[in-house]
Amino acid sequence: MNTAAPAAPPRLAEYTTLRLGGPARRFVRAETGEDLVAAVRAADAAGEPVLLLGGGSNLVVADEGFAGTLVQVANTGWTRDGDVVEVAAGQGWDEFVAGLVGAGLGGLECLSGIPGSVGATPIQNVGAYGCEVAESLVSLELYDRAAREVRTVEAGELGFAYRTSVLKGTDAGVVLSVRFRVDPEGRSAPVRYAELARTLGVEIGAKVPAATARETVLGLRRGKGMVLDPADHDTWSAGSFFTNPIVASADVEAVLARIGEAVGADVAIPQYPAEGGAKLSAAWLIERAGFGKGHPGPGGRVSLSTKHTLALTNRGGATTADLLALAGEVRDGVEARFGVTLHPEPLLIGCSL
Repeated sequence: MNTAAPAAPPRLAEYTTLRLGGPARRFVRAETGEDLVAAVRAADAAGEPVLLLGGGSNLVVADEGFAGTLVQVANTGWTRDGDVVEVAAGQGWDEFVAGLVGAGLGGLECLSGIPGSVGATPIQNVGAYGCEVAESLVSLELYDRAAREVRTVEAGELGFAYRTSVLKGTDAGVVLSVRFRVDPEGRSAPVRYAELARTLGVEIGAKVPAATARETVLGLRRGKGMVLDPADHDTWSAGSFFTNPIVASADVEAVLARIGEAVGADVAIPQYPAEGGAKLSAAWLIERAGFGKGHPGPGGRVSLSTKHTLALTNRGGATTADLLALAGEVRDGVEARFGVTLHPEPLLIGCSL
């Protein structure tokens, strides 16, 4: 385990896809699961706050930084036992998915191109293009900080729901590795997302070769600025900044009526079934509230992506305060026009919206 701190405290901007965030007080790089447990145990014993860092793709860190220990989760690699693959928490997610597809294994290809590390995916039940990790996850190895022990947690214990799990919003457990069930015949998960089905030329529910699905998903993501590219400021983001809002069943009629009054009764309002109500499209609401692609924030240093209104981007020289000002403007504008509150998807560290 490398515990040597750099000469100057590292800035989180060096480690996040938004390229934002102030310095951490201390830095530890954990290259094995044992190193990761040891680093967290040591910080806990010292009463030191801990921030776990994977790919940095889901973090918004305050300009003041983090007054504690930044632990970089850097254990990598995976092994296969039949149709179950166990992968280390620090493994890059898309590299892992590419490896599965290259080995002729299917099931996770619709989640191609998502930045970040494997250990972060169960925490918020990462999903895209009609799939989410909850559908394939078998179990995970977790360091329980209160009990000071490593234990296996089965998928059914994780309380998965739309973009969340029992692990989200708490630092009680540290994910060390994750097990996924894969298709050894190399077929994709059922295609459920309409845009993906149209592009593939198949019916909803069809399965295609995993490699075909991966290539198509990557193409769609690139068109929306959702595949990391250092030269493309549209990818200097945390991905989708807001989750799609879920409206409770009892409120759906009234909310849709208010939206209809605002945009016109003849306009179709995108909505999808969701547990306990209906899920609306955050991107559609943002655009109809007057925030188009490329809408600028303070000084033009931040803006909505020029390709996708759900991504808030750093155009260079931005601060976290700039980003949160733009996020607040969008959230408040949607709420004022439609009475729907948008909630951020990334973790806010040392700051709030």
